[in-house]
Amino acid sequence: MHELSITESVLNIALGEAQKHNARRVTLIRLKVGELTQVDPSCVEFYLEVMAKGTIAEGVSLAAERVPLRARCADCDQEFAVVQLAFTCPHCGGTDTRIVSGRELYVDSIEIE
Repeated sequence: MHELSITESVLNIALGEAQKHNARRVTLIRLKVGELTQVDPSCVEFYLEVMAKGTIAEGVSLAAERVPLRARCADCDQEFAVVQLAFTCPHCGGTDTRIVSGRELYVDSIEIE
């Protein structure tokens, strides 16, 4: 259910940027969604459709790009895909790893008229 508050923030960001540029309409919102956030883009899309009614974003399209969960090993400096939340390095077996992607959640861009 956290998608509801996330969608509200996404819509506010888009409307705020549209207002700064004197836009008549917001047509597209591009969103980056990291795998680790567990945000469901289809829920965001549903809430966006409801929340945008009566605004210049009514009918807006959402393009959500999933960002995979990746980590880097401090021992061998190799970057790897994290599968099933296993953070052990598949190259050397090291456990001193740091997340390098997959936590993202932001509006990447918007299209306006």
